Amino acid sequence: MPNSNATGGRFEQELVALLPRLRRFARALAGSVHDGDDLVQSALTKALVNKQNWKEGTRLDSWMYRIIQNHWIDTVRARRLRGDTIPLESVEGSGATDGQRAAEAALSVQRLVEGMKGLPEEQRVVLALVSLEGLSYAEAAEVLEVPIGTVMSRLARARAALSKFVFGSTGGGHD
Repeated sequence: MPNSNATGGRFEQELVALLPRLRRFARALAGSVHDGDDLVQSALTKALVNKQNWKEGTRLDSWMYRIIQNHWIDTVRARRLRGDTIPLESVEGSGATDGQRAAEAALSVQRLVEGMKGLPEEQRVVLALVSLEGLSYAEAAEVLEVPIGTVMSRLARARAALSKFVFGSTGGGHD
């Protein structure tokens, strides 16, 4: 059933309010600012064209996360078919002027971004939704259309792999 309220300005206002979260999610998923912003642009276009399919009373953010994730899956498949690779890009600087701390922070962020890029997509998506976007396990399960236990296990594997990547396999008690 078409949503008459979605045809008004409210839908667009809610989309604009979601932009920072959508960009953060897409960039984490894609592993680069450029690809993430392309994902958001494509998702917004698709959402605006299909806004009559969004049902008022449901979570617009969940709908948008799903659109972004589906578009990313399509993009990765198309790149694989063409034989393209996704380049590992360096993280942009934070603009901080405190030399040592800024350098350490940039290296830490770069290490985390590289670690996230190495995660399987299903783990990277869960990590982005829960850790970056602050969704509850139940909300992430709803977005991904999987059981909550699947979210929990993917998140645990993602965190363990990321910890191993960042800290190494020293067995230093980081549990």
